[in-house]
Amino acid sequence: MKILKDGVKAPVTFSLNGEDIEGYAEPRTLLSDFLRHELGASGTHVACEHGVCGACTVSVDGKAVRSCLMLAAQAEGKDVQTIEGLSKGDEDFGDLQEAFHQRFALQCGFCTPGMLMTLASLKGTGRSYSEAEIRDALSGNICRCTGYREIVDAALDVLGDQVKA
Repeated sequence: MKILKDGVKAPVTFSLNGEDIEGYAEPRTLLSDFLRHELGASGTHVACEHGVCGACTVSVDGKAVRSCLMLAAQAEGKDVQTIEGLSKGDEDFGDLQEAFHQRFALQCGFCTPGMLMTLASLKGTGRSYSEAEIRDALSGNICRCTGYREIVDAALDVLGDQVKA
């Protein structure tokens, strides 16, 4: 990547939720800020800005990453998926979102996009998970409202060992 002077924006291109995009970002622009402010993907929430809460989790090339710890320029040429990409349309939930809805796995909803993106990266592996594995995967996502039981139950509905592929 070419080093630019402060204040100079460079083109950044990647796939966002299956659509090729091109935007412009200053060298130190965080992916979370680029998604929200330049691309309008405001479902990616920003809370701690230190990578510890998980609210800003997105998928980059199929892996859950904290977008507040990644520069927009680091997404160059990658496949980025945000919470907006989990739905089948404006009205249809994906299976993880439907399970959260059915299990009442959210209250204020602020942490929910990060939780769902973390779980979506697990789903992308194509295997099933034990409750302990799901809890471990979600250990980097903080929820101050639910107590996690409903979130884990929703995840088990879609990703659990009892689910037949």
